[in-house]
Amino acid sequence: MFTGLVEELGVLRSVRKGSDSALLTVEAKKVFDDLKIGDSVAVNGVCLTITDYEGKLMTADVMSETLSKSNLGNLRPGDKVNLERALRMGDRLGGHLVSGHIDGVGTIANKEIFDIAILITIAAPKEVMRYIIKKGSVAIDGTSLTVVDFAGEQFKVSLIPHTAHATTLGHKKRGHSVNLEADIVGKYIERLLGYQTKDEPGHHNSGLSLELLMKNGFM
Repeated sequence: MFTGLVEELGVLRSVRKGSDSALLTVEAKKVFDDLKIGDSVAVNGVCLTITDYEGKLMTADVMSETLSKSNLGNLRPGDKVNLERALRMGDRLGGHLVSGHIDGVGTIANKEIFDIAILITIAAPKEVMRYIIKKGSVAIDGTSLTVVDFAGEQFKVSLIPHTAHATTLGHKKRGHSVNLEADIVGKYIERLLGYQTKDEPGHHNSGLSLELLMKNGFM
């Protein structure tokens, strides 16, 4: 589990691709100092397990499922990546709960500068947009951000100067891909309320509804 607060911008040093997997080697200045083999690290928001570690370099395997549902398969040596160590008990939760399991890949549709802020418009797949709400949380390349507004298949977030400087989002341009993870709270609420459409696998009507919760004083 992560918080969406990027600790460091790392650099991808090598990518070794297999038939259905890849081996990534990432360099960082400080974030790997207290880690060991088997620990989890979020790379552009994707939870990966360290399989090798030496000095400032760490290596992790990426399976086909992850490659197909994230932008890690498009990375090239020299690319910057967002890095965050897994949350530990007792740590401050400065962002929001981020699982490291990507829901879909979006595209930067537009970037606008307003005074010191950068307003980014993200074009997102419907499986992500269904959980997007105004002032809700979303993880973009592992960065916890607040939704400013949304419409149709796009939503907007605003970057303060620190976030723009300390994450990949300040360096990416229009047309670049980003990993998206919707707020896990929204997913649990949807599941509990039985809002899945009937053609979805595992559909089950729990009997709960907004009306029932309001009637019994829960809302």
